[in-house]
Amino acid sequence: MKHKISENQWAILAEVQKAGHPLSIQQIQEQSGIDQSQIASTLRFAEELGWLKVDEQDRTELIATEELCQTMERGLPERQAIQLMRLRPEISMSELADAAREQGFAINEVVKWGSIKQWITKEGSVLKLTEIGRTHLDTPSPDEQILNMLCTAQTLFADQLPQAEFHFEDTRPLLEKRNNLIKIKTRSWRRAQITDIGIKTMANEVEIIRERNVLSSEDISSGDWRNLTLRRYDITLPAERIYPAKVHLMQKIIAETRRAFLEMGFTEVVSPMVESAFWDFDALFQPQDHPARDMQDTFYLEQPNLARLPAQDIVKRIKATHENGGDTGSSGWGYQWSEEKARQVVLRTHTTATSIRALASDPNPPRKVFCVGKVFRNESISYKHLPEFFQVDGIIIDEDANLSTLMGTLKKFYEKMGFTQIQFKPSFYPYTEPSADINVYMESRQKWIELGGAGIFRPEVTRPFGCNVPVLAWGLGLDRLAMIRYGISDIRELYWSDLEKITEVPLCR
Repeated sequence: MKHKISENQWAILAEVQKAGHPLSIQQIQEQSGIDQSQIASTLRFAEELGWLKVDEQDRTELIATEELCQTMERGLPERQAIQLMRLRPEISMSELADAAREQGFAINEVVKWGSIKQWITKEGSVLKLTEIGRTHLDTPSPDEQILNMLCTAQTLFADQLPQAEFHFEDTRPLLEKRNNLIKIKTRSWRRAQITDIGIKTMANEVEIIRERNVLSSEDISSGDWRNLTLRRYDITLPAERIYPAKVHLMQKIIAETRRAFLEMGFTEVVSPMVESAFWDFDALFQPQDHPARDMQDTFYLEQPNLARLPAQDIVKRIKATHENGGDTGSSGWGYQWSEEKARQVVLRTHTTATSIRALASDPNPPRKVFCVGKVFRNESISYKHLPEFFQVDGIIIDEDANLSTLMGTLKKFYEKMGFTQIQFKPSFYPYTEPSADINVYMESRQKWIELGGAGIFRPEVTRPFGCNVPVLAWGLGLDRLAMIRYGISDIRELYWSDLEKITEVPLCR
């Protein structure tokens, strides 16, 4: 009995037989023009009958990013640095930093990559060109050669690289860290080769049938419909993946945060990102000699460098609270408070500046407000720190509010955001007592990550504004929350222009 196969199935099998060697699905598609899903189903069908031998292998694909060619044209940062050091094998960090600003490359990238590739050593504040660096003054390194090839080809498989010249696995660690220039992905690669049974069957034991998705009016009027077979659909076959439009991951977290607090009956408030030290620090009973107010922790503005203060009676109460406690029952900090320091202009270091402004505008209970906004701190960039990030801040003004109310509110918020593993740990903040840090478990790093702080405002914060009831307050980081939600282990990934990653993130998670 002859096997009935379609015209497309015959064309696919004929391509494999004609080749005489294993062909991948992609190669068959290029030669036949048939959709890959049909090719995959035909290979599976023919393999089950013993006509084809199909093997599967993983191949490493290298994909160029939009930045690659532009970067390679001007040279990698370490390449630009050693060219500058051609005539001056030793150069101070400050001199190289000046040259880096002029030529547009990052000095930290020079130190990082120059050290990894052993082109440059750092001794104190001086960079020195090594012997390895000298040998590469006019010779591109293996990773540079691969990046240059990829700039031309845009996509390559590692096994396509000339094996005599490149040992990809030796270079891979360097390339994987260049994810702004190159993406490295593992692809499953199926290849088919015809068997002796397949050759014999195709020669004598197949009948080609003509299949159609639908019958046309011509097929019916001509009577040709009698010679046609309606194609059957296999709903188990993989279909083309359709990606709906999506907002940026960070914007989605912000929108969900707003919705969560609005659903809990809060009112949203806003305030400027450029803030006075008065609202950012002084109104929160943070002493003017507190380390957090130093230049290494806070961004101060030069233009404008002084801000207007609120009404004089408020300023006087804040001054008295700092110096001797005023009428708050506290002894204050015991120093002479400076109005000039309070007028300094900063990029707000926390959205609690918004909360205290809201409290000052209306201290009467009951009241629940929140704000979402960007804050700035002079932090060293790392996998969990950025100099600018998003926070959600809030306060509850209520006669019956207590620590249990605070913890229950924040627990409910995180439940709405999809988290269950939450810890509250005792902490210290100058403006709350008692205080607590909120930690959430991060699966991707198998550790607890601090997401923010909370507590009950001290009387020194609330009473100068005429509020004599408990005020619960918190400030929570949204960037780290997004990391945990989306399984991101490096906070910087949230701000890379990686459309492919955004595309692949599930809508519901």
